[in-house]
Amino acid sequence: MPSIKYNKLIRDLIPQIIEKSSKKAITRVVNDGAEYTAYLDKKLEEELIEYKISGDIEELADMQEVIFALVQAKGISLDEFQALRQKKRDERGGFEDQIVLVEVIE
Repeated sequence: MPSIKYNKLIRDLIPQIIEKSSKKAITRVVNDGAEYTAYLDKKLEEELIEYKISGDIEELADMQEVIFALVQAKGISLDEFQALRQKKRDERGGFEDQIVLVEVIE
């Protein structure tokens, strides 16, 4: 029986979705924090590439889900993360004005 090897982090319900399609998912659970973070980093890169190719807003939602998982893996609550994001926004602004820094002359 043919198989496809992935060795990538997947969303929690994907094994059940695969099983419902009459296929068998071989999985393992990552128990090491550093390994989990490495898989999340790789997943974030994967989602960014998918977004850059498709421009699909769903890929941005996937990226946000991975970012939330990374935040939690680093022991930070989503509220703390949001507060940090807001602090940086208050201090440095957002991106609404669409400003591109071309050059700084010393």
